[in-house]
Amino acid sequence: MPHAADDLPPMPAAEQVLRQARQTLAAEAQALQDMSERLGQAFVLAVQRMLDTTGRVVVMGMGKSGHVGRKIAATLASTGTPAFFVHPAEASHGDLGMVTQGDLVLALSNSGESSELTVLLPVLRRQGVPLVALTGGLQSTLARHADVVLDCSVAREACPLNLAPTASTTAQLAMGDALAVALLDARGFRPEDFARSHPGGALGRRLLTHVRDVMRAGSDVPRVPPQASFSELMREMSAKGLGAAAIVDEDGRPLGIFTDGDLRRRIEAGAELRGVLARDVMHPHPRTIAADALAAEAAQAMERHAITSVLVTEADGTLVGLVHIGDLMRAKVI
Repeated sequence: MPHAADDLPPMPAAEQVLRQARQTLAAEAQALQDMSERLGQAFVLAVQRMLDTTGRVVVMGMGKSGHVGRKIAATLASTGTPAFFVHPAEASHGDLGMVTQGDLVLALSNSGESSELTVLLPVLRRQGVPLVALTGGLQSTLARHADVVLDCSVAREACPLNLAPTASTTAQLAMGDALAVALLDARGFRPEDFARSHPGGALGRRLLTHVRDVMRAGSDVPRVPPQASFSELMREMSAKGLGAAAIVDEDGRPLGIFTDGDLRRRIEAGAELRGVLARDVMHPHPRTIAADALAAEAAQAMERHAITSVLVTEADGTLVGLVHIGDLMRAKVI
């Protein structure tokens, strides 16, 4: 049942709200700084164990640590380390079968005494599954069973009651990120590798989309010979609707390009266009790009040279396509 307005506690002053927020951020920042200064050989060993794993990294955690664990698993998986999350309570009822020979378990628990997690430790030990622990309980059951212990302890929670998991979960999350980045670097992970696991994202589109994927080809490419009349040139441009046309020689190699912008500039200059040929009005030495180049490179060329179309050529110089800025926008490359 909704509370009456008179039953609600008074809203704290803005100064108090900001003071509490700053204290929270300062407490969490200090926790991360302290953890950074404690990093040592255990972290190096954890990274080596994870690199040596022939299977997957299985992340486990209960409560807030479980939420953090899901994010860590996702970050690892997207940066070259196969990983997934298994809920400890579900693991006790069959999901432990997901952990197989060659896997490594990354377990999160601030206290190190989460019963849903500790009950699994003897089983994991019997299976010979390596265990890396992220915990603040360095003398806990989890720490005693772990092959490697990463100290995620905090002096106190950011919560003014020192109860709600705040600084401790921030420490776990940051330690997971540190592991993922260290593994990424050790594997020589490249932007192209990242893009392959993010094909739907902006980075994936920029790094995986090639010019041939978005260009106009075949009869869709406006082109005329150099001896074409100006009216023939304009009809070809209008028919293809790209605001440009290539002027090509008898072998299909581009000699020049004529665009809507060129037409506008000539009209503004008062040029007489009747009776002229395509070769008389074309812009020679047009910008070209290879079909196997990244579409992002075509976008960069357009921006650099203030143009809206780039001709696509084969290695021998033959015209095979045209990529327009609208094509790049529809493909969400830009």
